[in-house]
Amino acid sequence: MSTFSIFLVLITIVCFLLIVVIMVQNPKGGGLSSTISGTQMLGGVQKTTDFLDKSTWTLATILIALILLSSLSFTGSLSDTDSKLIEKTEAPATTPAAPVQGTPAPAAPAAK
Repeated sequence: MSTFSIFLVLITIVCFLLIVVIMVQNPKGGGLSSTISGTQMLGGVQKTTDFLDKSTWTLATILIALILLSSLSFTGSLSDTDSKLIEKTEAPATTPAAPVQGTPAPAAPAAK
């Protein structure tokens, strides 16, 4: 497995986790923090909001770092010498064959 493939798998996992963390949040103050009614669970509502906020920023930072690192490790499967397009354009151009002189030219229609 190439390093680029490893980065793609890690980016996919981080994206999935980021989606889950963002979906748990509610911008109006609801979300996970509204379902926790007491301070006995996860340290209360404020700590839950802080945890979700920090995890969102952390996952976003990790995602950006993985994308940048994957671009450094990317090697294309085709180099410039293996390109089919370059081979077609670099092929020597053949000159078109001259028309055969033995065939008569089509007669022009008579002018009225």
